[in-house]
Amino acid sequence: MTDATVPDESEALDAYSRVVMSVAESVSPSVANLRLSRRGRTFGAGSGVVITPDGFLLTSAHVVEGGAGRVRGSFTDGRELTLRIVGADPLSDLAVLRADDAAPAPAPLGDAAELRVGQLVVAIGNPHGFASSVTAGVVSALGRSLPTRAGRTMRVVDDVIQTDAALNPGNSGGALADGRGRVVGVNTAVAGIGLGLAVPVNATTRQIVAALMRDGRVRRAWIGIAGGARPLPPAVAAALGRTRGLEVVEVIADSPADHAGLRPEDLVVGVGDEPVGGVDDIQRLLTAETIDRQVELEIVRSGTHRRLALVPRELATR
Repeated sequence: MTDATVPDESEALDAYSRVVMSVAESVSPSVANLRLSRRGRTFGAGSGVVITPDGFLLTSAHVVEGGAGRVRGSFTDGRELTLRIVGADPLSDLAVLRADDAAPAPAPLGDAAELRVGQLVVAIGNPHGFASSVTAGVVSALGRSLPTRAGRTMRVVDDVIQTDAALNPGNSGGALADGRGRVVGVNTAVAGIGLGLAVPVNATTRQIVAALMRDGRVRRAWIGIAGGARPLPPAVAAALGRTRGLEVVEVIADSPADHAGLRPEDLVVGVGDEPVGGVDDIQRLLTAETIDRQVELEIVRSGTHRRLALVPRELATR
C-alpha cells in the first residue's frame, strides 16, 4: 500500500469514534480526580465534575463519606485545587463540592429523562489526576433501582441508568455523558461484569443538587408508602389521558398515608394538580415546602377516583 492509498487518519475514524472523542475532549477538562486525606494519608478517592461557572462540583456521596470538609482536586490541565464539601446526601448518593479558586469550565447538564435504551453514552472519570479515563457504551437498561442508606433510614434511588460503559476504579462520582457532551448521570457503582450504574441527572436530582448548594442538606417530605410504577387500567388511562401511575404496595403504620386512609393496591395518579406516573414523580412533588402542610393525593381505588388529604412529615435520617 502506497502513501497515496493510505486513508487520512481523520477519514479512517468512524462516526462512533468521532462522537466518543468529541465527548471526551469537551467533558474531560471539567472532570476532577478527588482525594480525601487525613493526617497526611489518603483514605478516599474518586472523581467529580464541575457543573457551574462559580466552581461547584458534583460527585457521589460515598466518594466523600468521612471527609473532614476539605478535598484535593486535580484536573487534566494541571490545576490542583482545594475543594470544600458543601453538602452530601447519602439517600441519593450525591454530593456537592466547591473550589476555593477558579475551576475549569463547567460541563453542561442534560436530562436523563430523554435517554433511550441503546443510546450511546460515555463514562468519564479522572482516577489518576492529570489524565482522564474514558469508556463508551450504550444505555442497556433504564428504571433500575439503587438502595441507599443514611443512618437507620433506607431509601431507593429510582430511574437509575444501567450502561455497559465499564466503570474503572476511581471513576465513581465522574460524569456519564450523552453523545452531545451533556452530563446525564453520575457514575456510582459497578452492577456486574461490564455493567455500571449511574444516578440520573433529572428534575428530581436537580432539586437535590440545588438544595445541597443552597442549604448543604436535603429535607424530604415523607408520607409512609412503598410502591412502584405500573400501567393504568385502560378505562382509567382513557379518563386521565395518561398511561402510568404509582401502585401502593405497603402503607407504614401510623404514617401520614395511614392516617389519610391510603391502602395497598391504591393507584396514586396525582399530587395536587400534578400528575404522578411513578416513584420519581412523588419524590419530586413532595418537596421540603410540603412538610407539615396539607396536600391532596389523587388516587384510583377499584376503578373509582378519590382525593385524600394528608400532611407529610419530615423524613428522619438519624
